Amino acid sequence: MQFTSFEFLIFFPVVVLLYYIMPRRLRQFWLLLASYYFYMSWNAKYGILILASTVITYLCALLIARMKVQEAQGKTKRKLILITAIITNLALLVFFKYFYFLHDTAAMVSSIFGVELKESRLEIVLPVGISFYTFQALGYTIDVYRGTVKAEKNFIRYALFVSFFPQLVAGPIERSKNLLWQIENMQHQRIGSFEKITRGLLLMLWGFFMKMVIADRAAVLVNQVFDVYYLFDGVALLMASVLFAVQIYCDFASYSIIAMGAAKVLGIELMINFEAPFFSTSIRKLWRRWHVSLSSWFRDYLYIPMGGSRCSKPRKYLNTLITFLASGFWHGASWHFVVWGAIQGIYIIIGDLLDPLWKWVDTVFHVRWKTLVCQFCRGICTFLLFAFSFVFFRADTVKDAIYFLQRMVQNFDVWSLFDESIFYLGLDRKEIGVLLFGILILLIVDACYAARHKLFDAIVKEQCLAVQYIIVAVLLVMVLIFGVYGEGYDASQFIYFQF
Repeated sequence: MQFTSFEFLIFFPVVVLLYYIMPRRLRQFWLLLASYYFYMSWNAKYGILILASTVITYLCALLIARMKVQEAQGKTKRKLILITAIITNLALLVFFKYFYFLHDTAAMVSSIFGVELKESRLEIVLPVGISFYTFQALGYTIDVYRGTVKAEKNFIRYALFVSFFPQLVAGPIERSKNLLWQIENMQHQRIGSFEKITRGLLLMLWGFFMKMVIADRAAVLVNQVFDVYYLFDGVALLMASVLFAVQIYCDFASYSIIAMGAAKVLGIELMINFEAPFFSTSIRKLWRRWHVSLSSWFRDYLYIPMGGSRCSKPRKYLNTLITFLASGFWHGASWHFVVWGAIQGIYIIIGDLLDPLWKWVDTVFHVRWKTLVCQFCRGICTFLLFAFSFVFFRADTVKDAIYFLQRMVQNFDVWSLFDESIFYLGLDRKEIGVLLFGILILLIVDACYAARHKLFDAIVKEQCLAVQYIIVAVLLVMVLIFGVYGEGYDASQFIYFQF
């Protein structure tokens, strides 16, 4: 069940209505049932997997909490229990997500030594969102081990924390410190305020706009060019790479925003997952604003435990590279995702190495880096570097990504911008006009967030009532008329479902 499906448009109002009219002591159980129904609507067998992950981390956290930290034996047992929780959950993740990748890699290596491995006969279907809820459950277990949160004794509440349907299959990856206490307070919460419900619906509308008007429309051109990139010139490839960066941002951010809105209607505040990343002036700053829940997860549970930046520079750079390699591997079971992750780490390392140079330039030439022109130029360069790296993310293989970039440079003919050939890349003149108008609205909203740290709902609520109605009407009409629905309302799947 996708957010953009008719099924969800029926499912969500029913869940909300019953949530607010039923006795408050039953709310947690009701949302748990709704969450499992939502998740199992893709495949009923998925429910067994998420239940297994939930039970393992729940029991391990309780055992960790019972062990005495002061005793040496207790410390050892706590660590063993934590390792058990991590290994069992990662084993499930590796089996379902990386089995074919590891098998093919082993077959490739063994063939070098003249040993041929048999093809696997296993038919493994990747469970939707397994990377998200696995990391969320592991984060909770590690927090209990560190003593930053108390172990949740109520299984219903903990199971709801792992499976809360708005953010279950594509994030944000919530922290126990933020979500668990809100779940605990559900039975004491009165009916949602009109203000909170309308804000939640505004966020959902904005998410639908980003997904159906911008992301799915950009996907038409991106898919056509990337599928047969060797037939197009450099201008078409440049457009496709830039639009893919826009597409994946709008696609992924829209899911997070719809999730935030749906949760807000239910009285739950989820963390912000994207903070206007394309208004960043460096790759390092961009990654502080892009997929915040995942990047902060890797920072807290991988980068800092390895030593973070409190070590020698070579070790710091190694920690950075390992973290981004892990992030790339998290995104997909293929070498082109690993290379994409490595590129992000290399970007940040190079940026750190160049810091003394920029300071020297500032001292000698008195460059005003914070002027609007400098900030704009740095922002454009940051975006282009990020967009070009996403060619490796979108391509089928590393070789395809390299050829794509080579062809972009070697066959770049600026005159194709003026011969109307760009209107034959899957989107005609009208469709490109709608896409550009949608991107313009996106830039305005993101600029407001970058300047004032206010989300779309807060921006709209600041306006007078007439302007609020106009904004809602315009977005609603654009979603209904210009949303990309496909034949027979074949809603496009969110990209991050595969992760």
